[in-house]
Amino acid sequence: IFLLHCAISRPWFGVCRLCCVQGWVLEGIPQTHREAVSLQEAGVIPDHVVLLEAPDAVLIERSHGKRVDPITGDIYHVTFIWPEDNEVAHRLERQTSDSEEQGVTQLMKQHQEVTALRRTYQYCLKSIDADQPFVDVFDQVLTYVLSRHRSVAPHTPRVLLFGPPGSGKSLQAKLISQKYNTVNLCCSELLEAVCADATSMGELIKPYLESGQQVPDSMVLQILTDRLSKLDCTTRGWVLHGFPRDLEQAEKLQEANFIPSRVFFLEMTDDVVIERVSLTSVDPVTGDRYHSLYKPAPSPKVQGRLQFHPKDSEAQLLQRLKEYWANSSSLQAFYPEAVHISADQDPHTVFESLESRLVVPLPKSLPVKGENST
Repeated sequence: IFLLHCAISRPWFGVCRLCCVQGWVLEGIPQTHREAVSLQEAGVIPDHVVLLEAPDAVLIERSHGKRVDPITGDIYHVTFIWPEDNEVAHRLERQTSDSEEQGVTQLMKQHQEVTALRRTYQYCLKSIDADQPFVDVFDQVLTYVLSRHRSVAPHTPRVLLFGPPGSGKSLQAKLISQKYNTVNLCCSELLEAVCADATSMGELIKPYLESGQQVPDSMVLQILTDRLSKLDCTTRGWVLHGFPRDLEQAEKLQEANFIPSRVFFLEMTDDVVIERVSLTSVDPVTGDRYHSLYKPAPSPKVQGRLQFHPKDSEAQLLQRLKEYWANSSSLQAFYPEAVHISADQDPHTVFESLESRLVVPLPKSLPVKGENST
């Protein structure tokens, strides 16, 4: 599983780029439910799964007729696929493990696992009768592989949300997560959770969080990629905000093969940001948020205990906005297919705009940065 995951998903394996761009066909694994789950945890998620089925008697008969070329490893059959070259035909061998008893044992094991495999891949699996000419089998398999699954949501959505402070990234991520059952990942909250767990990584990042310094990119990326590799993220998809913050982080995220299927920039002017954020306060007793203009405190008592976060002061906001806009252009260039949505409107109107782009079918193959489209 580890080698397969590296070959398909890891950038330092040469085959990775071909798998990401051209796709892949995997045969011989998974054979068990445990292998299927391990592949999902490693982020190896197929778009289509084909289960070839035939009566046991047919499979045993085919097994008896199987022959192997000891030089090339090519497989032939005495009835269905026989080599035209007599030299090749003379050197074919029958596999010593192809006894009838062993064949029956393998079939029994397969029957025990197939129900769990069907359940694991229930949304993308198709059973095809293999007891017919192989040309007909191939036509049916090809037709299915070229088909697209119908769904009201993108298959395994992977969403990046960008925007200045106060643009509503957290709220929109929450709304997307609630409707489409994706994993909502806020980078800062993830770092705080790791720190609270008191793991070795948590101890490493704790001094940075306590002093208000930026956690080194290498640590953030390790924490983030570990979380994105979890089974819930690989099977349900994710919505990420708070990372990447600059071009270098975006490149590292792509090198780790965590490539978003949708990227959104929530647009808002600095004046609106300052008005929206700097006038917001929190009631420490109830946790409710209030705004001096749009949602004032319900009573003088509540007003008296409201607190403002230091980072939401106008001076701090201007600095955060400066940092955001300094990196915004390079991030927009890195994600040229990103969708820009005005965040200066009702939150549910913003969500409707996001959702309308989420449900549009994904392209058959996503372009890779630096390669020309064909």
